[in-house]
Amino acid sequence: MSGPGEGGSAGVLLIDDDPAIRALLRQTLSHAGYGVSEAGSAAQALAERAARAPDLALLDLGLPDRDGLEILPQLVAAGVAVVVLSARDATAEKVAALDLGASDYVTKPFDPEEILARVRTALRHRARLAGGPGGQAVLRFADVEIDLAARQVRKGGAEVHLAPKEYAFLAELAGNPGRVVTHAQLLRTIWGPGHETDVEYLRVAARGIRRKLESDRPPGQSALRNEPGIGYRLDLTRG
Repeated sequence: MSGPGEGGSAGVLLIDDDPAIRALLRQTLSHAGYGVSEAGSAAQALAERAARAPDLALLDLGLPDRDGLEILPQLVAAGVAVVVLSARDATAEKVAALDLGASDYVTKPFDPEEILARVRTALRHRARLAGGPGGQAVLRFADVEIDLAARQVRKGGAEVHLAPKEYAFLAELAGNPGRVVTHAQLLRTIWGPGHETDVEYLRVAARGIRRKLESDRPPGQSALRNEPGIGYRLDLTRG
């Protein structure tokens, strides 16, 4: 388990109707230094959000009074990073949550250490969007550097030429480090409306990026992670 103080002053709101799960998450997050509040329903969650202004919410979708997907956009609009923590494992549910603004989606049962890692990543992404100290102009994994300000990609210190669509794909993921970006969002942003089902475009771009940046990495160790049927993420921990 991570040591105390990891979470600094960040506040996490646990939204789940199962007291046992809330107790486990409270212990895990409190030990890591996060301030924790709880809600067992959607109504309580919105009230806690208004009263405490948490930085992040761990949101179960199966709430007793409303579906979690209904309040997800309200949390996001209020500046709360949302990591969905649900027993629902259907791809459609995951895509819906991510398209509504969730930073991540974890299915139950879960490993508490994984939850801590997802929380850290979501909070870094929130800080980047807010222009806080977690923002990065240059992102690194292994011997690769992505300089978003200069629009340059380097491997081992040497600049690598990516095709325009390859760079746009990589930059979109680098702008959301650790977060799953859905197929539809990537296609809409890079190729434009009308191409949201052309997933093969993404596969071609991903192959090109991996060939140019990660051909020397062992199988399964790519930082460009495919979430089958959902989207892609850039995992900067793959150093």
